[in-house]
Amino acid sequence: MRYAASVEYDGTNFFGWQRQSSVNSIQEELEISLSKITQSNIKIQGSGRTDARVHALGQVFHFDTDIIRPIKSLTKGVNSFLPDSIRIKWVKEVPDDFHARFSATSREYQYLLNNNSINSSIWSNYCGWTFYELDFNLLIIASKKFIGSHDFTAFRSSECQAKSPIRSIKNITVEKFDNFYLFTINGDGFLHHQIRNMIAAIINVARQEMSVDYIDTLFEKKDRSLAPATFSPNGLYLTNIKYDKIWNLPDKLNTLNIFKVQS
Repeated sequence: MRYAASVEYDGTNFFGWQRQSSVNSIQEELEISLSKITQSNIKIQGSGRTDARVHALGQVFHFDTDIIRPIKSLTKGVNSFLPDSIRIKWVKEVPDDFHARFSATSREYQYLLNNNSINSSIWSNYCGWTFYELDFNLLIIASKKFIGSHDFTAFRSSECQAKSPIRSIKNITVEKFDNFYLFTINGDGFLHHQIRNMIAAIINVARQEMSVDYIDTLFEKKDRSLAPATFSPNGLYLTNIKYDKIWNLPDKLNTLNIFKVQS
């Protein structure tokens, strides 16, 4: 029997999603907890990886088990074994051909940036920070440069294992809340460090360290060494993974809308 699940986590004290031999990961915590509640050896498959210190509001994964338990009991039971920084939001039985990664149709990330002369002690683990004065209009113009299908060679890490550097960005929005900026980025998929490298370039344009047209140059040159250094992981959140309606998964919109008043 196959189940899909959505998980929210604070990545501050974890070395990313993927299980590793000598450091703690989100995947390991989930597998340990699921194995305890099902009394079997559970391995999970996530929709994608997140780096160390990156957070998630709606990471999706699937797992297989022969143990039959009520969904509510399964959800509450797993959460009872997890640290407070990780919480299962929903679990649903799915067909055996569902795959958390390969069945996904799009992915959305949000990046929260604090633009202030002094970094916040409260927000430091949950947003990126820059003290440079930023031009909001240039932030928007630079962001729109990434929309469409591009070769992101200049914006991926040297450790990226993806076979192709081509990715499609469907939309990018930038919202301003006092001294905070919230970027929302939708795409078919993302390369290792791609979004953090995009944010670094956007900031460099907005602080007028480089021109807007230089982003086009980076696409053309396909040279990572010509692009700005990778920006902080702290403000990055995996918010939504979208799937075809045939899977009948809960259609909930996760958003870091902490500055908005709910209507």
